[in-house]
Amino acid sequence: MNVRRKIRVAILDLYEGQPNQGMRCLREILQQWGDTHELDIHLDEFEVRLEKQIPDLSYDVYISSGGPGDPLENGTIPWEAGYFQWLREVEQYNRAAAGLQSDLPAGTTGKGSGSSPKHVLFICHSFQLACRYFTLARITRRRSTAFGVFPVHLQQDGMDEPLFNGLPDPFFAVDSRDYQVTSPDTQRLRQLGAHVLAIEKERPHVPLERAVMAVRFNPCMIGTQFHPEADATGMSMYLQREDKKQTVIAEHGEEKWRSMIEHLNDPDKIRSTYSHVIPNFLDNALLPDGRALAKTT
Repeated sequence: MNVRRKIRVAILDLYEGQPNQGMRCLREILQQWGDTHELDIHLDEFEVRLEKQIPDLSYDVYISSGGPGDPLENGTIPWEAGYFQWLREVEQYNRAAAGLQSDLPAGTTGKGSGSSPKHVLFICHSFQLACRYFTLARITRRRSTAFGVFPVHLQQDGMDEPLFNGLPDPFFAVDSRDYQVTSPDTQRLRQLGAHVLAIEKERPHVPLERAVMAVRFNPCMIGTQFHPEADATGMSMYLQREDKKQTVIAEHGEEKWRSMIEHLNDPDKIRSTYSHVIPNFLDNALLPDGRALAKTT
């Protein structure tokens, strides 16, 4: 009898107890990916904001969710200190695993993977926090909320990024945010070995810089401003609930609601993003045999 390899995954839940579709979608993608590759997915979830829960370094891969609120609170709330300490420890662990200088205590290793690096995916609010942690761009409040299904345009480095394997340029994604990441610092990007991978759609009638939609921070950490976990069928049903429909119409107008339903039902849009981005992340992080390597210079 074949014994399935166990993969330990930590999801950092930043939704602060608010109802959402993101956590359900992440669970389903992870289970589907595990079944496809005949792997046993052991999933733990950590309530970061309300319970101040933070995972240790024993996991094989980490996914940090979206969530509400201001990404610029600058350490004025208690959970942020623990979150940034976790991020720093993963960063230092990966430096040690790569044979680079690290200030982690000697002998610090993960239980699950030995000296294998720990890959992290940051989504939406977590992406903004990671950009703040690495100080590589401006983070500002938008003039109005970005809400809907929008095209995401790949940059040159995004063309070579394994995360986007199998997707066209542009591809479509669910975007829901009050803040934006702009004006990436070229010198800081070069210092980190980081790369801007994608930006938002061009708006010729709006004289504003386009926001950054995806960044590879280093060989093991990557983030998206959009929601790659968004499931078209589940979101369509959610948005067609009478209470949610009326909320969207009241905040964004009926035309926006109808546009979202139309895009969600298009198999070449959200369904394609859902079936590629996070599975590509997991492939690159957890399938060492024949996986594509991310650009590191």
